[in-house]
Amino acid sequence: MIIVTGAAGFIGSNLVRGLNRLGHTDILVVDDLVEGDKFVNMVDLSISDYMDKDDFRIRLAQNRLPKIEAILHQGACSDTTERNGKYMLDNNYRVTLEIFEFAQKHKVPLLYASSAAVYGAGPQYVEDLRFEAPLNVYGYSKYLFDQVLRRHLDNLTAPVVGLRYFNVYGPGEQHKGRMASVAFHNMNQFRAEGHVRLFGGWDGYESGGQMRDFIHVDDVVSVNMFFLERPDISGVFNCGTGRAQPFNDVASTVVNTLRQSQGEEQLSLPELVQQGLLRYVPFPDDLKGRYQSHTQADLSRLRSVGYDKPFMTVQEGVAAYAQHLVQTGRL
Repeated sequence: MIIVTGAAGFIGSNLVRGLNRLGHTDILVVDDLVEGDKFVNMVDLSISDYMDKDDFRIRLAQNRLPKIEAILHQGACSDTTERNGKYMLDNNYRVTLEIFEFAQKHKVPLLYASSAAVYGAGPQYVEDLRFEAPLNVYGYSKYLFDQVLRRHLDNLTAPVVGLRYFNVYGPGEQHKGRMASVAFHNMNQFRAEGHVRLFGGWDGYESGGQMRDFIHVDDVVSVNMFFLERPDISGVFNCGTGRAQPFNDVASTVVNTLRQSQGEEQLSLPELVQQGLLRYVPFPDDLKGRYQSHTQADLSRLRSVGYDKPFMTVQEGVAAYAQHLVQTGRL
């Protein structure tokens, strides 16, 4: 049996789908369905059982779980604006530590979700303490457990891999509200209002010019499956494309893909702005000093262990995502 926590969520549900494609169906999915709308992410998944996250935590402590082949731990509070440190550290750090201790005791491979938030404002995004300085308690909760893994790398009983996700987008994130990807928000804005809004210039960047490493969830799944099949590797690895692209690229791809679905021609960025299809709003004061204006994963470590697949560009991935939402009627 494989356990996937956070399996009703965005990345978790896509990982279960990826496991299904590889022939795995004996999967215990763990999540919190107090907000029941997330169930839609699991409708097309082949699983063996569902367990509430609180019940799972109790059973983990009591060692009342079936024989496990691997654990993919994605469950966490991913709200970077959450300031309740007690909640964040219990939910993100302590639970991960408990799963880690269980996995080591029973020699079970563990893959867990870390985050590019550990790097704070950058500008270097290399898996090294010298470049790690979280700007919020969410980033700190991920940073803290990464240090636990690093301290145990020389005496692990089973492989453990932490993947530092950069800006992930793709199908299955509709429940995330404010924390959904900019691509998702852009699509909904355009369908509802006929235009897309981006932040204006700040921190030395022109309007819409802030840059992030945007990675499609299918690429995230591919990286996870690679490590699942490589039990000889442990450590903390970046999971991004290694390519920073501006928010303008996301917005223009969204608008042009949706226009094409209506039989309309593509427009250049200046044309989108001139016609009011892309608009800029003042950069929020509450985000100044707490915002990553540029992220770009250093993929040296990931490539060094043999992951050699290419990653989708924003133009490729966002277009595919928009087309998927149009075709499934979820916009």
